[in-house]
Amino acid sequence: MRFACYRLHILLSGALALNVSIVLAQDYPTRPVRLITSGIGGGTDFSARMIAQGLTEAPLGQPVVVDNRSSAQASDTVSKAPPDGHVLLLVAGNLWIGPLLTKMPYDPIKDFVAISITNRSPNILAVHPSLPVKTVKDLIALGKARPGELNYGSSSIGGTAHLAAELFQHMAGIRMVRVNYKSSTPVVNDLIGGHIQLTFSTAGVTTPHLKSGRLKALAVTTSEPSPMVPGVPAIAATLPGYEAAIVYGLFAPAGTPAGIVTRLSQTVIRYLGRADAKEKFFNAGLETVGTTPEQTAAYIKADMARMGKVIKDAGIKVD
Repeated sequence: MRFACYRLHILLSGALALNVSIVLAQDYPTRPVRLITSGIGGGTDFSARMIAQGLTEAPLGQPVVVDNRSSAQASDTVSKAPPDGHVLLLVAGNLWIGPLLTKMPYDPIKDFVAISITNRSPNILAVHPSLPVKTVKDLIALGKARPGELNYGSSSIGGTAHLAAELFQHMAGIRMVRVNYKSSTPVVNDLIGGHIQLTFSTAGVTTPHLKSGRLKALAVTTSEPSPMVPGVPAIAATLPGYEAAIVYGLFAPAGTPAGIVTRLSQTVIRYLGRADAKEKFFNAGLETVGTTPEQTAAYIKADMARMGKVIKDAGIKVD
């Protein structure tokens, strides 16, 4: 009898929590929503401004205002914000990859609740036309035949291009020499000039040179072919499970009521499904995604596990 009463108490408590969450979601938001993101300019800022516009038009009933901070400061600020849905975070994968590279003032799993992956952008595995390869399989074969002789350029230790290359080497069983640059533009310029042999670069930077024939695309780093680069296969077609895209996600502080999180996720997914939104993002070099909170959380955990092993094995650290 006592056990039955305890179970009834648990069920009633759960039902009460669910009802409270639903009520909060119906009343939300009660004031303007602040969407914190990284610095002005670039894909993250563009994505944040588009999402803010989409949420405002939904309508949520309140304006959504973008607040630009440094990347680490943006994440730290949201992790400490009241969990009521009025302070949100839109950031790229450095939210969950950053802590694998250096100490951060937040925990990407414990301090945030995932709302949706909003966008992604592929990197392109591009080579100089003189390199005697036509496919990813050819490149792997060349790397195994000439161990340590191939080189690639990338900027930013622990950045997307760097990790894409390290994951490629890890899965392909080859070793290439990394040539470090301060920014992505000199990387592409040196690749065009034949000073380096390959790189993993963004579509926006690389595509014009593919069309001119100055560079050759072997594959994209997304899990499947990307409409950004028609006709170019995914690395995953040769190395199953490979994925190293630039991913953007929307998050709230941990403890935000489930009803609010669900409402935000559903609103974002509807917005990203609109033809006009897809076109605007595509023209900026971004694919629209739109995932549920559960799908987003699962992706992040899988990405951390995949990249965590690569980072550890390669000994990559950011001071």
